[in-house]
Amino acid sequence: MTFAYPLCFLLFIPLLAYIVWYVLRANRTEPALQVSTSAMYEGMPKNWKYYLRHLPFLLRVAALSLLIIVLARPQTTENWQNQDVEGIDIMMAIDVSTSMLAEDLKPNRLEAAKQVASEFISGRPNDNIGLTIFAGQSFTQSPLTTDHVVLMNIFNNVKCDIVTSGLIEDGTAIGDGIANAVTRLRESKAKSKVIILLTDGSNNRGEISPLTAAEIAKTFGIRVYTIGVGSNGTAPYPIQTYAGTQYVNVPVEIDENTLQQIASTSEGQYYRATSNSKLKEVYEEIDKLEKTKLNVKKFSRKNEEFQPFALAAALCLLLELLLRLTIFRRIP
Repeated sequence: MTFAYPLCFLLFIPLLAYIVWYVLRANRTEPALQVSTSAMYEGMPKNWKYYLRHLPFLLRVAALSLLIIVLARPQTTENWQNQDVEGIDIMMAIDVSTSMLAEDLKPNRLEAAKQVASEFISGRPNDNIGLTIFAGQSFTQSPLTTDHVVLMNIFNNVKCDIVTSGLIEDGTAIGDGIANAVTRLRESKAKSKVIILLTDGSNNRGEISPLTAAEIAKTFGIRVYTIGVGSNGTAPYPIQTYAGTQYVNVPVEIDENTLQQIASTSEGQYYRATSNSKLKEVYEEIDKLEKTKLNVKKFSRKNEEFQPFALAAALCLLLELLLRLTIFRRIP
């Protein structure tokens, strides 16, 4: 049995003080009739009323104790659970090159990718998920973790300014991005290991070719899902000038052939996301393909158990009242 409000048991402290007061008061009771000697009454048998004279008080204490238990709200819980969870290890490799600022997806490619990927992460609480970002070079932003609150905070702070500020070179090192993610997954004991790579360009930087990185991923049993993000033809790209933000149309150059080969080599799949809605559909499709294996049976029900205590308290109060008005009635 559990109690919804266990702090109510502190009410036993004033109840204990009440009991102490009663005992001290009983010891100091003045006789109703004063006589010169009580010798004449010695040896007289005591009737049953003498032995039960404290019964009304005991009934009152019992009633108050039961009422405190009622206030604490006793409950019983019926539950059973059989859960078998097999998590998936996922590294997300996100392109943060300056071309991801193009606004054919709203508000731009990178922010759209972050928003949809965040929803994907939120829907997979049992998985280890990490984050790798790449432009001209690649590095890990977050290792594999089930602490998705921390991961989301890191994820939301990913911006292209890491390139514009000069911390890393601009460009698209797809091979390095995959290799970095593989490094984080290769020691994983999970039965399913996945890389989700999102880019809007073609490989033009890095020390490892994309197809070589795909072969390495295959060696470690890692599937790579590739996503080419960007509309067809040209896309509006913001340029900061003295007059404010101006837009120029830049060509969309996604190396779909290479992305398809990466996915095929590693037994993954390639997707093209030309809009926000298409990008969301892509992540939903990957979510279906890479479902966590669950075998969960769960049942839980709480039953309120205050009724017997409340009934017992009422009976104690009623019995005390009857005794004080009849057998133990006092005449002033």
